[in-house]
Amino acid sequence: MLYSIAPEQIGYESLKRILGQHPEVQFVSLMGVDLAGNDTDEKIPMSAFWENIDSYLQGNAAQTDGSSVVLPGIATLNDAKIDLKVDATVNWYVDYNYEHRDAETGDCVGTLRIPCYLVHNNKHVCSRSILADTLKYVDAEMVNLLHENPCLTGLEHLDGAEVERLEFTCATELEFWVRSPSEAATLEVLSSSQILQEQYWARARGNVRTALEETIRTLEKYGLKPEMGHKENGGKKGQLNAEGHMTHVMEQLEIDWSYSLGVQTADNEILARNVVKETFRKHGLEVSFEAKPIPGVAGNGEHTHVGMVAVLKDGSKVNLFAPKDMHHDFMSSVGYGALMGVLKNYEVINPFISSTTDSFNRLQPGYEAPVCVVTSLGLSPEVPSRNRSILVGLLRDVTTPRATRFEVRSPNVYTNTYIALAVLYLAALDGIKACVKSGKSLQELEKEISKKYGEEGFYLERDREYRSEKDVFEDFTPEERDRLFGHHPATVWENLQALKKYAEKRRVLTAGDVFPDKYIDSFCEGAFIRWRTELVLQYIPEFIEKIKAMKRLDNVNELDEESWEKVRKLREKLSKDDVNKKCMFTRLRHAVRKGG
Repeated sequence: MLYSIAPEQIGYESLKRILGQHPEVQFVSLMGVDLAGNDTDEKIPMSAFWENIDSYLQGNAAQTDGSSVVLPGIATLNDAKIDLKVDATVNWYVDYNYEHRDAETGDCVGTLRIPCYLVHNNKHVCSRSILADTLKYVDAEMVNLLHENPCLTGLEHLDGAEVERLEFTCATELEFWVRSPSEAATLEVLSSSQILQEQYWARARGNVRTALEETIRTLEKYGLKPEMGHKENGGKKGQLNAEGHMTHVMEQLEIDWSYSLGVQTADNEILARNVVKETFRKHGLEVSFEAKPIPGVAGNGEHTHVGMVAVLKDGSKVNLFAPKDMHHDFMSSVGYGALMGVLKNYEVINPFISSTTDSFNRLQPGYEAPVCVVTSLGLSPEVPSRNRSILVGLLRDVTTPRATRFEVRSPNVYTNTYIALAVLYLAALDGIKACVKSGKSLQELEKEISKKYGEEGFYLERDREYRSEKDVFEDFTPEERDRLFGHHPATVWENLQALKKYAEKRRVLTAGDVFPDKYIDSFCEGAFIRWRTELVLQYIPEFIEKIKAMKRLDNVNELDEESWEKVRKLREKLSKDDVNKKCMFTRLRHAVRKGG
C-alpha cells in the first residue's frame, strides 16, 4: 500500500508512475487549514485530478466559499472566494477507508491528501501560511543576526558567518481518552484510580492494546517514526466478558513520535489524530481529544517541543540553544533569549494556545497542567529539570547537545499547532535579539531569568519572577502565584483581551508582517464566536437542566433543611427570573450578545 509521497516525488512523471502502481488510491482531497485549525476534506475523483494535473502542480488547485472556513473579517459575504494552492514542499499522505474495499482489487480505497494554502485575493490567509511565512522571516532575521555577531556567548564553537540557514525542529505529543460506546465509569472510580496511579504506564489489554499497537505500526508506515505508546495517568481497569472481550473501557493513552521540521510537524499531527481515531473506531472504541473530557480527572495535553538548529555551508549542524560546555552552562545566549522571549510575551501567546472553554477546563492546579508563566532549568547543568508544574521546561542531556529544546506544556490536542508554533518562534526571536544586543555573559543571562520579584532586568519585567525549581502548586499559595508569576486568565474572553491590553507585546507578533493585525483580529473573532456560541447554546442550557434536576430529599433533618435552603437560593439566583430582577444566566446571555 502507498502511504506517502515525498516532496522530491511531486511532479507529473513521478506522480503518474507512483499512482499508476496504486489503483486503490481513487480520490484526492485538498487539505487547507483555516485560522481555527480546521482542515478541509473533500473527495475529488482521481480522473478529475488527472484532467487538471497541470493546474494543480502550478498551484491553482480549486476554489471554495469563505463560509466553509473560519476566516471572519477576511472572507466576507461579498468577497468570499477562497483559492486552494497546493504545497509541494511537504509530504502528501494517503488516507485509507478500511470499511470501503474496491470491488475489483479487494484493496481498501485510499484518498491522497494534498496539503494546501488558502488564498484570498492573491494573499495567503491560512494557518499553514502563517507558520511558513513566520519561519522564513525568523530564518532570515537569525541568519543576519549570526552573520553580524559571528561569536555569540555560549556558541564560541560556531562561526556565525558560516551559517547558511536554520532548521526549526518541532514535535508534539498526543494524549487521548478511549472508551467503550454506551459504557461509562463513575467519577469516583476514575478519580481514585488517578490518585493511586493505577494506570500510568500500566499494561494495555484486549482491544485497547490491539488498537494501540496497530496505530503505532501505521504511523511507522507513514514515516512518522513513533517512539512509544503507553497508558497515561487517567482511567480505570476494563472488564473481561464471557467471550473474552474487554468491556467498560475508560482509559487515557499517549503516543509520541519523532520531531520534524516546521510546517511538516503540524501536518503530521493532523495525520496522527486521524490515524488514532480511525484505528480505535475500527476496534469498537471511541476516542476523545478534548482537553478536559471528564471533570475532576486528568485532561488531554499536547506538549509542544521547539528547537532551533543552524545549518552551516559545509552541511554540518549546530543546536543554537545548547551551550559549548553542557556541563557548565544551561544554555547558550540564543537559548536564554528564546526562553525569555516566550516567557515575557506569553500574555499574547496564550490566546492562540488556549482559545476554548474546554482548554481552560484543563488548566487547573493539581493536574500537571500549567497555570503559571514560569520555567525551570534544573538545580544545576548536570541535573536536568523534571519539574512538571511549570509552563516551559528546558529539556537537555549533557551527553547529547543536539537534544536541547523547550517543552511548552500548556497546549492541548485542539490547539492550532501551526499558529502556536508561529507565535512561539516570533516571541523567541524578540528575546534572542534582546540578549544578543545586551552582550551579557551566560552567568548574567542566567541571573536575568532567575531574577526575584522587584528586581530590575534589562529585558524581563521588574515585578515578576520567571524561574522556579519548586512545585508552584504545592509551595506557593494562589495569591503568591498571582503576584510572582502573573494572574492567569480564567475565560476565553479574558484571554483574548490580552491582545488589546498588551499592545507592545502584540507588536512582537506582527513584526515582519508575517502575522498582521488583520489575521490576529480574524483569529480572535473566530474564537470569540465559538466561545459565545458554546456558552449560550451549550453550557448554560446544560447547567439549567442540572439545576432543574435537583430535588429535595425526603425524611430530612435540620442540617438537610438548612443545606437545601442554601441550594434553593442559589438555584433561583442562577436560573430564575422575576419581575424586578433577572437571574445570572439571563444577564450573562445579554452581556454575551452585546459583546461585553
